[in-house]
Amino acid sequence: MTLLDILAKKPGFELVVAHFNHGIRVDSAKDEQLVRKTAQKYGLVFEVGHGRLGKNTSEETARQARYEFLDAVKKKHKAKAVITAHHQDDLIETAFLNILRGTGRKGLSSIMSPRIIRPLLNVPKPEILEYAKKHHLQWREDVTNIETRYLRNYIRQNLMSVLSKKQRQEILDNINKVAKLNKLIEQDIATLSHTHLKELDRRQFIMLPSEVSEELLAQWLRNNQLRDFDRKTIKRLSTAIKTAPVGSIHEVISGRRLKLTAKTAKLI
Repeated sequence: MTLLDILAKKPGFELVVAHFNHGIRVDSAKDEQLVRKTAQKYGLVFEVGHGRLGKNTSEETARQARYEFLDAVKKKHKAKAVITAHHQDDLIETAFLNILRGTGRKGLSSIMSPRIIRPLLNVPKPEILEYAKKHHLQWREDVTNIETRYLRNYIRQNLMSVLSKKQRQEILDNINKVAKLNKLIEQDIATLSHTHLKELDRRQFIMLPSEVSEELLAQWLRNNQLRDFDRKTIKRLSTAIKTAPVGSIHEVISGRRLKLTAKTAKLI
């Protein structure tokens, strides 16, 4: 609601308010009614989606359904971007969450994706609440936010609440460092994957750290119009490129195979 108020008051924006009703909480219809009423107050187009996901839906399933809806609305209205109200607390919580899940380097800065515009990422939650109260905005609290069976809520209540201002800043500084490194690594991976568009150099591949070599392999497969692979396939093929004998052939997907020579790996 704070983000919507800020954007609605700025000239030059043509906004579409998109609300996804996950269908997880029994009172979610009241959220939808409030957002609809607020969009009407600002004179904005309102789009709503209904997930009907059920109360035991995982956070990841809900997130996927939500972004599929937002992408569809973006396409329908030929919008330039999707803008969400994720804030500084969300950024830190997501980093903690992904560390616990073991998602690797990308997980530390995953919320900083260039695909979504998040203008409030540098703003702590208390400042957002202060703005809402100052401007007499109406909002609704998600009652499931107090349920610690969700890992994010446990982090919010037991870790975020005890961080000092200095600790928060140190965490944010480290997240920003990782985000910059990720950008450089991804640029290098993109360059490498295009340099080796037809064949991968096995000797160069062997010299790369395993996480980087696996990302390079995944990007190389995408560049060759192969997309429906899973993590297990990438690990299997990466191990083969590094250790399998010359002349061996390995199944990839969609009828494509990987053939190894002494120097290269190529798709056949």
